[in-house]
Amino acid sequence: MAGAANIQLVRSGVLTDQVDYAYAAVTSAPSRSIYTAGACPLDAEGNTVAVGDYAGQAEQVMRNLATTLKEAGAALTDVVKTTVYVASSEQADLVVTWDVVRSHFTEHDAPSTLLGVACLGYDHQLVEVEAVAVIA
Repeated sequence: MAGAANIQLVRSGVLTDQVDYAYAAVTSAPSRSIYTAGACPLDAEGNTVAVGDYAGQAEQVMRNLATTLKEAGAALTDVVKTTVYVASSEQADLVVTWDVVRSHFTEHDAPSTLLGVACLGYDHQLVEVEAVAVIA
């Protein structure tokens, strides 16, 4: 078991172990689910931070995600799934973003999907992360 007591992160004995995330997460009842909106790289005034900087925006996104989860009674270690959106068609930009996102989860390597997309909703936005968390 990793993370919260009611979350089991599943690693495969057959699929490659060269990925830095679990392949699945299993939760046990009773539990409460939290579905976040996509965390965006916005400051308290609603301005996009770190314009043009994937890593800088990913840092703000993860701080905002952690704050949202805390306000909902959860933490990053309660996350069972994330989706990471990166406004780029360059794999290098996705990797830079992923490295920042991954670093915030430390040993809690919940399943995640990493996507390159054409654009995101705010001016100059490059990164967005949504999450599903489960707490007892």
